[in-house]
Amino acid sequence: MYREVGAFDAKARLSELLREVGEGQRFTISVRGKPVADLIPSEAKARQDIQATIDALRKIELIKGVGDDEIRDWIREGRT
Repeated sequence: MYREVGAFDAKARLSELLREVGEGQRFTISVRGKPVADLIPSEAKARQDIQATIDALRKIELIKGVGDDEIRDWIREGRT
């Protein structure tokens, strides 16, 4: 979700806004109430977050004791 901030306020609070953007917040900068620019996290940060999520998912242990064949049998039996 984007938060709107005026250009004058954005200039005065740039360091704070950049810190918040680094944490994932998004801003629309407006001049006289009209949106002119979006301040969003860089794609490199988004890629890092995605890769971290993928790495975390890969570390999750698979459920042991139930194989593909057994699951297919359950589906055929209507046990879903």
